[in-house]
Amino acid sequence: MEIFVTGATGYIGGAVSRILLEKGHTVSGLARSEEAAAKLGASGVMPVRGGLDDTGALAEAAARSDATVHAAMQWGEEAGARDERTVATLIRALSGSDKPLVYTSGVWLMGDTQGRVAGEMFPVRPPAMLSWRPAVERTVQDARQYGVRGVVLRPAMVYGRGGGLLGMMLRQARERGVLQLPGTGENHWSFVHVDDLAALYHLALDRAAAGTLYLAAHGTAVAARTVAEMAAKAAGAPARVEFVSVDTARATMGTMADCLVLDQKILSTKAARELGWKPCGPGVLQALAAGTA
Repeated sequence: MEIFVTGATGYIGGAVSRILLEKGHTVSGLARSEEAAAKLGASGVMPVRGGLDDTGALAEAAARSDATVHAAMQWGEEAGARDERTVATLIRALSGSDKPLVYTSGVWLMGDTQGRVAGEMFPVRPPAMLSWRPAVERTVQDARQYGVRGVVLRPAMVYGRGGGLLGMMLRQARERGVLQLPGTGENHWSFVHVDDLAALYHLALDRAAAGTLYLAAHGTAVAARTVAEMAAKAAGAPARVEFVSVDTARATMGTMADCLVLDQKILSTKAARELGWKPCGPGVLQALAAGTA
């Protein structure tokens, strides 16, 4: 199959592109610059010049492909409106084709799980940063009425291969000698290894039914304090962990601070039952200890 991936130069989209190529598929991906196009070409991905605001390029690439993965996100004041517009463009381009469209969401929109282990049926309570995302999820799921096999994936915090939040934490610890996070560190985070997540995308493209939603989390949730302390140790340089108020953290990281203090215990067997997903990557603490986070 030929599969079009938005965000193919990014962390999740890059991992998805990599596994699709390994499985023998042809992959195309958006490239906003010559540098991005060269990067994609070197990895075996066919570059499609344009960005998320280039609706013509998006529509053309999706229409000519056998499947589409939307893994790109440009954060900022227009993030929600841009994502809504991108999804609408992709659905129009795929209308009546019965082709799959896999949309990348995230567990943060589920809000604080208040000590409960949450699955797909848990009600969403999105923080302000993500107030728009539940509506976009519904648009993707409802795309079946237009002949599009829309599927939503909600990854937990993604780690592995030096990317994601853990990659940022490790760099901060090495460069500044202090790892600063909001809250007290007593809240829990749920995780999924980037390679396991990419495997789930591959399965969803192949097997997921129209309108379905899957959580992508593996292993037991871990206290933020434990993760931070382990990251500071794994940074390989003298570093300390400093927890600050949410208000203080917002000054440097914006509304992401509200997401990082969520207490989330996420676990689901739905993807394993329905798609045969078998995550096998190292746990987050093991990855930190081995230097592979």
